Amino acid sequence: MSSVAVLTQESFNEHRSGLLPEQAAAVAGTSTGEEEDALPTYKDAFPPLPEKAASPEGTQETVNAWTSKIRPLKSSIITQVFHVPLEERKYKDINQFGEGDQAKVCVDIMHKTGAHLELSLAKDQGLSIMVSGKLDAVMKARKEIVSRLQTQASATVAIPKEHHRFVIGKNGEKLQELELKTATKIQIPRPDDPSNQIKISGTKEGLEKAKHEILLISAEQDKRAVERVNIDKVYHPFITGAYNKVVGEMMQETGARINVPPPSVNKTEIVITGEKEQVALAVAMIKKVSEEKKKNATTIAVEVKKSQHKYVIGPKGNTLQEILDKTGVSVEIPPSDSSSETVILRGEPDRLGQALTEVYAKANSYTVSSVSAPSWLHRFIIGKKGQNLAKITQQMPKVHIEFTEGEDKITLEGPTKDVQMVQTQIEAIVTDLVSRMDYAEISVDPKFHRHLIGKGGVNINRIKELHKVTVRIPPDNEKSNLIRIEGDPQGVQEAKKELLELASRMENERTKDLIIEQRFHRAIIGQKGEKIKEVRDKFPEVIINFPDPAQKSDIVQLRGPRTEVEKCAKFMQKIVAEMVENSFSVSVPIFKQFHRNIIGKGGSNIKKIREETNTKIDLPAENSNSEMIVITGKKANCEVARNRILAIQKDLVRPQINFELLRDLADEYGGVMVSFPRTGSQSEKVTLKGAKECVEAAKKRMQEIVEDLEAQVTIECVISQKFHRSIMGPKGSRIQQITRDHNVQIKFPEREDPQGKCMITPPAEAPIQENGEANGEVKEPVDPNAPKKCDVIVISGRKERCEAAVEALKALVPVTIEVEVPFELHRYIIGQKGSGIRKMMDEFEVNIQVPAPDQQSDKIAITGLANHLDRAKEGLLERVKELQVEQEDRALRSFKLTITVDPKYHPKIIGRKGAIITNIRTEHDVNIQFPEKNDENQDQITITGYEHKAIAARDAIQAIVDELEEMISEDITLDSRVHARIIGARGKGIRKIMDEFKVDLRFPQSGAADPNLVTVTGRPELVDEAIDHLLNLEEEYMADVVENEAKMAYMRPHGGSAAAMDEHRGPSKGFVVREAPWTTANEKAPDMSSSEDFPSFGAPVATKASPWGPKRF
Repeated sequence: MSSVAVLTQESFNEHRSGLLPEQAAAVAGTSTGEEEDALPTYKDAFPPLPEKAASPEGTQETVNAWTSKIRPLKSSIITQVFHVPLEERKYKDINQFGEGDQAKVCVDIMHKTGAHLELSLAKDQGLSIMVSGKLDAVMKARKEIVSRLQTQASATVAIPKEHHRFVIGKNGEKLQELELKTATKIQIPRPDDPSNQIKISGTKEGLEKAKHEILLISAEQDKRAVERVNIDKVYHPFITGAYNKVVGEMMQETGARINVPPPSVNKTEIVITGEKEQVALAVAMIKKVSEEKKKNATTIAVEVKKSQHKYVIGPKGNTLQEILDKTGVSVEIPPSDSSSETVILRGEPDRLGQALTEVYAKANSYTVSSVSAPSWLHRFIIGKKGQNLAKITQQMPKVHIEFTEGEDKITLEGPTKDVQMVQTQIEAIVTDLVSRMDYAEISVDPKFHRHLIGKGGVNINRIKELHKVTVRIPPDNEKSNLIRIEGDPQGVQEAKKELLELASRMENERTKDLIIEQRFHRAIIGQKGEKIKEVRDKFPEVIINFPDPAQKSDIVQLRGPRTEVEKCAKFMQKIVAEMVENSFSVSVPIFKQFHRNIIGKGGSNIKKIREETNTKIDLPAENSNSEMIVITGKKANCEVARNRILAIQKDLVRPQINFELLRDLADEYGGVMVSFPRTGSQSEKVTLKGAKECVEAAKKRMQEIVEDLEAQVTIECVISQKFHRSIMGPKGSRIQQITRDHNVQIKFPEREDPQGKCMITPPAEAPIQENGEANGEVKEPVDPNAPKKCDVIVISGRKERCEAAVEALKALVPVTIEVEVPFELHRYIIGQKGSGIRKMMDEFEVNIQVPAPDQQSDKIAITGLANHLDRAKEGLLERVKELQVEQEDRALRSFKLTITVDPKYHPKIIGRKGAIITNIRTEHDVNIQFPEKNDENQDQITITGYEHKAIAARDAIQAIVDELEEMISEDITLDSRVHARIIGARGKGIRKIMDEFKVDLRFPQSGAADPNLVTVTGRPELVDEAIDHLLNLEEEYMADVVENEAKMAYMRPHGGSAAAMDEHRGPSKGFVVREAPWTTANEKAPDMSSSEDFPSFGAPVATKASPWGPKRF
């Protein structure tokens, strides 16, 4: 440990100027003898160095030190047992021993400290904790145990403010050691806080130990006398007296401070501090008390049950103090972790009897008893909201009544008489309840519990009120099948019977779900529910529930007796099968101009086909552009109806020759005349008249036209309507291209409205005529496998061309694929205001659909042409990889740690205009956050960034803190007249000094109490150098100040005090000592002008004997 010599301003001025003016004046008025006596001797001023004497034993000692026996190594694992009394336990629920919060806390302590903990309960319900591990781990575990398993108290101890830093120690090590040693939390006021009170929180025992240790530290630093007296621990109570009366009187009488270690601290040393006379008087008084007790006091040992020791001790030891106060006898109780039951009484022989009586009275004043009571009766004894128990406790408040769940007993603890009275009352209540109460338990599957309870508890409440019982049904989280019934014996049996019947009925009941497509639900229910009523009448015991249409669910639920549910399910499945069979549907494309021919006059043709094929045939409205005729019924019947309708169209196609085409033929082939057979005639003969060559050519052309017409087919291409717009392309360009390329006609269907119907707007005046009838018929459900009308595209032309057009159309159908993309990356793929996803869709010519956030889905759908999808998928996955790399980097950069730094160092870490902290942030690429003004933890600095960089930044901050903690602050007195010159223009001078010596200088502000006080802060050695430099500057600048003031004196009137003071002071005699070597043996002081005393270099000088010893050159 290095020591620093402190040069005060007074001593410096004296050293520099000789004596102070006051001293000079005093010296002038005293005699020469007194002046010489006041001078220091040469040995006092220059003490001789110690002489090194040769010791023949030194070598032997060294040899012995090396050859001494090496002590055996000891195990680094230690074991300690800590005891927590019942009244100080934080968790007192004995039923949860080994589980619950207490066990969780212990597991957490083991993980945090690395120590091993074992818990056990003592007879007095105190908690014993055995801790094993390394010393450091055990001490840390002990501190955690005390703070988390033991109730906390607090106390304050006042010591001088200047002693606080010795309690803290270097870098806070002493404070940490003290907290670990005493298992307490010690809060020391900040340096700027004028309070000298140190707050201690922890257990009662820990408070006493910590207080004792702090007072010892303070006593060691006290400049007054300190005396330590070893007094046997057993006599300490007589020295302190009851309630510390005796020691208080001693301190008041002597004025000394007496620190007696508390009973929990196993030390015999009593520390007395104060003035020497005060300390001596206090020591004498303490020894006197001790000697008297050693001489006069005797002891007796008695056996007291361990469980009764706490009653002898009393709350916070008050009973022991009470006995000591009454009898003057000290009662020594064995430690709580000891199994001994021996109590020792120490005091005057004639007072021991009275003290023994007091001990037994206190031990027997409390008793523990138990009452046998079935556990199921406990809540009846307690009563609703504790009413019954409150009546007893109000009468006997000192009695503690404890109910243990699962045990058939009630524990009573308190004064003996009160316990006996409470026991009598509770036994009477138990006897009464047993005589008129009964209980029963039944086992019911938990899945039926909610049915037993009923909606809003209607079932169970009815049973309770009817039979005057209480029924406890376990909650769902217990997964227990045990139901308990308590109350009047007859009511219990009746309730049990009813509950069992209900449970039996439920066990026989069955619920079955039928999957029936929702489109059939309305048909099964029928108009106004007529059809479902028939089913319910047939199966009256079965409840049939259809889902709400808005749910779009296919599940129909049946509930009732097992056999009836099965019959009803088969019956309904049969109904559905018939509906499915009769709902086959087929669409037939028929040219629009032929629809009236299909219907026939008055609907004769269509009616005939319907009746003969037993099908439903629906035609589109007249104002519709649709050419589809829909046939519904059984599959075979639908096929027959379809063929008959197609046959009618075929017969109508042949005579439909365009007259413009005939005119074109006549013009092209030399005026050939073409004659067709009359309408209604069955002839198929066409007559051509004209020149032979022209007729042959026209005939050939007509045959080509007929052949082409006969080869014309109509093909349906089923493509979902949602893709039609995409297939058509911009302004129908794609579909026009296919029509030109393949020489076909393509007809798209009507659009579908949100209700699933084609958007056909009929005239307002006339009703829609369908199927050739004035009133359309109600449509029955169609085949689910049949294509929707709005999805069917009709293509007309030669077969091979139509097929090629179908392929071309299908090639334009967008394909959708799903790509796995983690949900958390979706928002980054979408980008700001959708910019990211729009860019990808434009680049790859696809549509990208991201699921809604509430779906939490990892699937992203890409829709587009097949040849575009692969590129789009690749691009999306590449973007995902980039985002994952960014996410990983973001996660690595988000590593966060905190460092605890005293707020007083924060400005130093930040630096001027944030220079230091900005440099750390930039160098380590981290974010450093200082606490806000209103934050609770003002000493927490948060660092965020890569882990290794955050740690490096933390180390950089810690290095600054370590350097700051090593710094000291020294106050020096510099004449305020030189401050401005030291500071310099715009602070240039002071900054140069601070940079050169690496210190911080604080000059007083205007109006300060001491305008000459300057504070220097920095490392000890640098502070010393800076102070020396400042003092030198002061001396240099003060010469100029004095000179200037002297000049000013000439300009002022004569008679000033300065001149008188100078005359009074006289010449300085310098530094004078007595009994110097040159004054002995008739020697005189060295002559500075003598070449012998002060020779020049190179000049030969004769040697001369001198008390200084031989001269060396």
